[in-house]
Amino acid sequence: MLEEEKYEFLEKLLSTPSPVGHEAKGQKIWLEYTEAVADRTETDAYGSAAAFLDINPEAPTIMLEAHCDEIGMVVQHIDESGFIYLNRLGGSDPTIARARRVIIHNREGQVSGVIGHTAIHLQEKNGSNKQPAWKDLFVDLGVSNKEEAEKLVQVGDPVTYVDQHEMINDDRLIGRALDNRIGGYVIAEAFRTLASRRDSLNVNVAALNAVQEEIGGFGARMMSYRLHPDAAIITDVTHATDSPGINQKEHGTVKIGNGPVLTHGAAAHPVLTHKVEDVAGRKNITIQHEAAGARTGTDTDSIFHQKTGIPCALISLPLRYMHSPVEMVSVKDVQDLTELMAETIIASTADESFKVI
Repeated sequence: MLEEEKYEFLEKLLSTPSPVGHEAKGQKIWLEYTEAVADRTETDAYGSAAAFLDINPEAPTIMLEAHCDEIGMVVQHIDESGFIYLNRLGGSDPTIARARRVIIHNREGQVSGVIGHTAIHLQEKNGSNKQPAWKDLFVDLGVSNKEEAEKLVQVGDPVTYVDQHEMINDDRLIGRALDNRIGGYVIAEAFRTLASRRDSLNVNVAALNAVQEEIGGFGARMMSYRLHPDAAIITDVTHATDSPGINQKEHGTVKIGNGPVLTHGAAAHPVLTHKVEDVAGRKNITIQHEAAGARTGTDTDSIFHQKTGIPCALISLPLRYMHSPVEMVSVKDVQDLTELMAETIIASTADESFKVI
């Protein structure tokens, strides 16, 4: 279980909807938590936020990075009867959307609705038991016509599911938006650990919580170009492949509760990746391994090639049921990941070199 203050922070992050392109409310919570111990903070035009520990101007800067946005939906069309038709924001899955409560976020606040689902008694008649696409789904606001609906929402308003997080036992946390609000939690906690152990630091630290990962990693691209750290340690979730129906020969073997996952691949800088591996060994932190080809599917893909190159390591958190309202993680994995990121920074020296030749 997490300590009370840490769990309260995580609760705030998870309960504050931050669909891609609309992350500001969640970012304010993250900034408030990190700026209490930071030397300074910084934001950019699109809402990515960073906190800094300025240790030595002559030393390298190592960046911790996660993304803050979540998948969702967007209002695409309002018909004459006042029903709302949706499109996706990021990798939302229409096959799990029916009969779910939603919130539409307008400029003034929130509007409740439900994604309609035809009763089973009627499905054979109208064919509504087929697998839906987004164009087949509609939100019922309980209004009678288009004019009433347009007083509440407009085309372009973001939409999220109504789902609460829950600890289902002492170790397993479930809910929506763990991808990747849990990453923002991890880098904030690692940053606060580093601030409390400032006397042990030989490098400068930047913690970046980036927007718009779910549609292409644009926030990380903008901010890493701007900050251009000497190295970056990125965290995101990765697929736990230990639940039924997953081909491990195709997707690898990653088990929830078995520790953070270190990625090996073209974007993962070998020197920094080996350093993380060595720190894990010295600190008795169990890690798992994952292979990536041309892409990792994370912000690492947006960061490593900026300007003259930024050496990157990717340490992921095992997660079941990604891009659903019932994502699941292990708290122990979260704690081990936080420790590993912090200890890797503490093990870094003022003359750290990431050259491979």
